[in-house]
Amino acid sequence: MPYRRTPAVQARLDARRDQVLEAAVRLLSREGYAGCSVAAIAAETGISTGSVYQSFSGKSELATALFRTLAAREVEAVAQAAARPGTAAERTAAAVETFAARALAAPRRAFALLAEPVDPAVDTERLVFRRAFRDVYAGLVAEGVATGELPPQSPELTAAALVGAVAEALVGPLADGDAAAGELVPALLTFTQRALGGHVAQHA
Repeated sequence: MPYRRTPAVQARLDARRDQVLEAAVRLLSREGYAGCSVAAIAAETGISTGSVYQSFSGKSELATALFRTLAAREVEAVAQAAARPGTAAERTAAAVETFAARALAAPRRAFALLAEPVDPAVDTERLVFRRAFRDVYAGLVAEGVATGELPPQSPELTAAALVGAVAEALVGPLADGDAAAGELVPALLTFTQRALGGHVAQHA
């Protein structure tokens, strides 16, 4: 008869897994994926490397779980911004501003999520990550088109282009360590309005 974990044992294992992930989040935020070896994560957690392998089969699974954990938080923050009161264009701009501001506030973590070379499994997750943002933006664009606020356009195409453009605009400054919100965020908001077909101030 196969061994079945008791609820108490499973709860302890789940708690340990959560501890390992949160330690990995802290480490990645400081050093990126390059600093997230299993040994380093074990030291950050205060456990042995063997204990880490009780929660994750290997570095690939750990790196993927870490990415999913962080990406889910970013998508949730953007979705909350998109749900604020306002027009479709205003809410799209709020979502872009939230994404950019969070990235610039934690540049090492943001670069790791967007572009740092890592396990191929994480590259697959990055596509899922980008599609999640696309879906948030596409819903807003579709709403704006339906109400006549925005000109006719493909919500999915506009949203995908917006996700790609914002990420590309951020990657360089994040990688170079010279990301400053003062100029970059307003420029991204102006770009967003133009991409949607909205109007921007004459001086923008």
